[in-house]
This record gives sequence, C-alpha cells and structure tokens, in this order.
Amino acid sequence: MRQEYVYQAFNRFWHWAQSALILFLAVTGFEIHGSLRFFGFAQAVKYHSAAAIAFLVLVVFAIFWHFTTGQWRQYLPTLTNLRAQADYYLFGIFRNAPHPTRKSALSKLNPLQRLVYLGLKLMVIPVLALSGLLYMFYRYPQRFDVVALKMDGLRTVALIHTTGAFLVLAFLIAHLYLITTGTTLTSNLKAMITGYEEIKDDANAAHEPRPQ
Repeated sequence: MRQEYVYQAFNRFWHWAQSALILFLAVTGFEIHGSLRFFGFAQAVKYHSAAAIAFLVLVVFAIFWHFTTGQWRQYLPTLTNLRAQADYYLFGIFRNAPHPTRKSALSKLNPLQRLVYLGLKLMVIPVLALSGLLYMFYRYPQRFDVVALKMDGLRTVALIHTTGAFLVLAFLIAHLYLITTGTTLTSNLKAMITGYEEIKDDANAAHEPRPQ
C-alpha cells in the first residue's frame, strides 16, 4: 500500500460543511413537516431558511472551485468498467473481490459514482434549491404591499422539494454505507479527514512524494 494525496483542503472542507448542512436541513425540515419536535416550528423555519442560504453560498464557492481547478472533469461519465463496478457493489464486495477501479488524484470517482454525483449536481440539487427558494420567497414585501408570485399553489412546489430532499437523504445513507467498504472499515473516512488515500501499489508503480 502507498499513500496518495487525493482530497485537497477545500475539497475536504466542502465535503464536511455540505454534510453538516444537509443533516441540519433534514432535521429542521422534518420538524417543519411535523415529524420531529426539537426547536419548535417557528425556530425550525428560521433555522432551515438560514441553513439553506448557507448551503447555497457553499454551492457557489464549490462551483467556482470546481471550474478554476478543473475538478469538474471528475464527474464526466464513462462506460469503462461501469458494469464491473456494478457487479462489484452487488456481488464482488461480499466475496472480497478486488476493486475494479483504481482511485487517484486525477480519478477520484468510479464510473457509478460519476453518474450518481453528476445527477445530484445537475438535477437533484438545482431542483431542490429552486423549489426551496420559490417556497421561501413566494410572498415578498414591497413598499406598500405584499406581492405573491403567480403560482397556482405551493403544494406542488412543496412536494417537489420534499422529493428532492428524500433523494439526497437516500444518497447520504448509501454514502455512509460505502464509507465502510474501503481497505479497512475507517480508511475512506480517514482519507476525507487527512486527504491521503491508501492505494494498492503495483510492482511497476512509481512512488510519488508526499506534497509539502
């Protein structure tokens, strides 16, 4: 095994900040729906709105980082090893089979992860953000009146927003499980803390120096 610096500092900050905000949004969202009682309805709405704004600010910085560093290429879909990766998750992982793809700084995501992450970033997150903003600002104060956006009702917007939220939660649950499927139970978690990923080395693989 050798160690390779895969996750840069902002990558790790963005990952943990996003995770914390998603969990907080889930808790306050469930309370707004009446499924939990923790902060109280009024405070839950206030905290949910504040966390949503923080999440959008984080998304803006993340988009800027992805395009200025070229990290957006990590999400380009590929058919190479796609079937092998699906077979590994369905069957191979339970037979202790070798992982079909090799992780590196230039290729952090396997083919299935690329598809899932791309769908989240291009479809689920934008729909979730837009529906949330519509729900937050469908009525907004003007100088002499309160103006409402021309929508038939908020029920559809709320259903779309809730569906998107459950999709993100489903991804989070799957993500938590896949964290445990590294070379050890905690190796993937450790990599997202330190930035260094343990990589199985070949006899002919060059050993790269640790960045300063």
